[in-house]
Amino acid sequence: MPRFKWDNKSYNNPVELALDLIGGKWKMPILWRLKDRPWRYNELRRELDRITHKMLTEQLRELEYHGLVHRDVKQAVPPHVEYSLTVEGERTISVIETLRDFGKSYLDRNQKGPPGLNHGRTGTASAAEP
Repeated sequence: MPRFKWDNKSYNNPVELALDLIGGKWKMPILWRLKDRPWRYNELRRELDRITHKMLTEQLRELEYHGLVHRDVKQAVPPHVEYSLTVEGERTISVIETLRDFGKSYLDRNQKGPPGLNHGRTGTASAAEP
């Protein structure tokens, strides 16, 4: 039985809520890019080259809805939109850094692949930032 409801969803614990807020393939990479400065939509699209237009739009809307990202429409010529972290969004960066550090140390210990599947694999893995 769920322990609490939030935003019309049921959760068993706060970890489930946190994963719902920042989990998935694209949310953390988006948040990571926004940690140092505001980014325009097309900058994010180019930087995250495998993300589709639809997915980037959807993820940014969800992050904005949850108060992690601020969308600022600039009345310039031409008009454009910039995305930046909110104060709440900035709090996610330490979580992402912890996950990055775990990923790096795991990779260092398991260079040839997952320990359970390490049957003579010869390739090496590489670490990229989130």
